[in-house]
Amino acid sequence: MVPRGKNYSWLDIGVRIAADTVMVNAALALALLARSTVVILAKDSPPAQEVLSQYMQVYAHACWVLTIISLPVFYISGFYTRGRYYQSWYKALVVAQAVSLSYLIFGCVAFFSQEVLSLPRSVLFSGWILTSVLLIVARLWSMLWRILEVPQVSEHRAHIEKRGSKSILVIGGAGYIGSALLPKLLDCNYHVRLLDLFLFGKEPIVNVVGHPNLEIVHADFRHMDRIVQAMREMDYVIHLGAIVGDPACSLDQELTMEVNLMATRMIAEVAKGSRIRRFCFASTCSVYGANEEILDERSSLNPISLYSRSKLASEKVLMHLADDVFSPVVLRFGTVYGLSGRTRFDLVINLLTAKAVTEGKITVFGGEQWRPFLHVDDAASALMKAIEAPRDLIHGQVFNVGSDRQNYQLKEAGRIIQSLVPKAEILDMGADTDFRNYRVDFAKIRKMLSFTPRWTLEEGIKQVITALESGEVRDYRNPMYSNAKFLSEENNSRLIRPENGWAQELIKQDVEPEKRSVVVAGH
Repeated sequence: MVPRGKNYSWLDIGVRIAADTVMVNAALALALLARSTVVILAKDSPPAQEVLSQYMQVYAHACWVLTIISLPVFYISGFYTRGRYYQSWYKALVVAQAVSLSYLIFGCVAFFSQEVLSLPRSVLFSGWILTSVLLIVARLWSMLWRILEVPQVSEHRAHIEKRGSKSILVIGGAGYIGSALLPKLLDCNYHVRLLDLFLFGKEPIVNVVGHPNLEIVHADFRHMDRIVQAMREMDYVIHLGAIVGDPACSLDQELTMEVNLMATRMIAEVAKGSRIRRFCFASTCSVYGANEEILDERSSLNPISLYSRSKLASEKVLMHLADDVFSPVVLRFGTVYGLSGRTRFDLVINLLTAKAVTEGKITVFGGEQWRPFLHVDDAASALMKAIEAPRDLIHGQVFNVGSDRQNYQLKEAGRIIQSLVPKAEILDMGADTDFRNYRVDFAKIRKMLSFTPRWTLEEGIKQVITALESGEVRDYRNPMYSNAKFLSEENNSRLIRPENGWAQELIKQDVEPEKRSVVVAGH
């Protein structure tokens, strides 16, 4: 059965099968035509009309046999499912192997039914070669197109190469994941342009402020003019800006869709128009919703929260915009934990660890739900992999980001925390109203991008414990550590929603209290 989703559809597969059928039969026809031409040009050859008639009869018997043999072999070889995940050289090898197997079977059938299929060996050989060439070229057309790109694309890339260093626009880069990502980008000598509203100030990125390769743009990413300006001379875009988390998104559903979906669409369209080569988008594994099976990127999607629905809708927008220049890649992060420049304590591992250390209680609701956990530093490393990978590996792709070993039930996570904070007791708080339940397979990112998380859940919990016990984090209940709490406190807001629906950036001290509303946070 073909998995559902954008990567695989019956229409897409049907078109590919039809195209392969045409190419297989065209190659066979060309091979027979070449052989008939040799026969006609030979001495003492029968009349040309007789030779052509004979070979047309051979083709009429052989074409359907070859088609019936080839298509199942192609399907089993992954032509219509896994093939688009392969690197170019490996894709060519898979095609060559499948065509060779098809012609081997076809040759055996022809040998044992010579009365019906009387095929010269030269036809089998040339048909095999021609079929291989046609199918390989067809599957590497995007690579060939990039070699023969239109002049303006070549000029754009020449400009980039002349400039030397690679430049990245990071939108929402002062948030939880962004503050862990910036040092990595700068350490790798990228020129980084950070666009952020800095709702939490610049403290989350204090360790990189002043870096010669960091350019800071203080702006709201919903303002198109600022986005257009920010994308000038950029090579890549990493979009982390969003209203993040189910509780925060539920505060204002209309604004959530405006920020998470409408703004993402606008940013992506500007990026495509600006000839940005790669667009990395932060999504979430919560798009899988509630499911008892182990889920991969081809699995059915069942978002059950506004946050996950807004992310899934954004994924679809990005994939629709993909073309030979604009390469979107979506990273579906697991449930993040650990410390960064802007640590959050509204995430389950950090929150339960903080309650264990400060209150001696680990409150678990339900506990049977599965979650895939991911350290924030590893989330940043995955973004680096997506930026640095060859285009063929990431173009139009979706990757789950995490580790198979860090799929845990919440009750298991609670017991791990208790083992590291022995004084704490686990309290069963009854059924949870959060119905999300998903275990995720991370084989694709491991195989294609060579990404393996460095952190374990135990190490991340120890990191949080140390921060709490040392006083680095004084009060985990402070609204600055929680998106929903921060967004719901009017005196922290720097945005208002005028009647036209778009937010306007304001200076905090100039905002009248009754006009203050919600704010936008980065990942």
